[in-house]
Amino acid sequence: MAGKKVLIVYAHQEPRSFNGSLKRVAVEELNRQGCAVTVSDLYAMDFEPRATRKDIAGVLCNPDFFRYGVEAYEACKKRSLTSDIIDEQKKVQEADLVIFQDKLALLSLTTGGTAEMYTKTGVSGDFRYFLWPLQHGTLHFCGFKILAPQISFAPEIASEEERKEMVASWAQRLKTIWKEEPILCTPPWYFGQ
Repeated sequence: MAGKKVLIVYAHQEPRSFNGSLKRVAVEELNRQGCAVTVSDLYAMDFEPRATRKDIAGVLCNPDFFRYGVEAYEACKKRSLTSDIIDEQKKVQEADLVIFQDKLALLSLTTGGTAEMYTKTGVSGDFRYFLWPLQHGTLHFCGFKILAPQISFAPEIASEEERKEMVASWAQRLKTIWKEEPILCTPPWYFGQ
């Protein structure tokens, strides 16, 4: 969809990794569609993921007892958060689609285990259980409409051909990403009836 803005939040230390391939394919396909794609490469940016007092550029409300939620809220109102946080907030606000991926959000992730391990009877339990806190508790809570996740199971132990199929599947999905309907982000989607 020409003119759409896409933000890819990428967090992997090795650009030649399987995750790097997924990011590269997403950038290529979405650019081909005429989207403006921005990549926040958190490792390359040396982005600090922890919420600390260093996030506040201005004067603290209570320097004697630091409470992150209060201080971040006040700093946000006063526009005194650090520039790296403000820059990332702006990217999210401007994006039509965020791939971590009323906005759409799509998680693209890899696992260490096989698909069978992430079923209701598998050793790790249904993968949807793991998605609940992030998809529902964070993204949905913040107003995102959630697309079904793209999960590449166990690329480390997959054959080269299987990995190529995973990347091709991701590229194919991205061709029609703008037509996808969001999931019903409710407990039954995650935990069944």
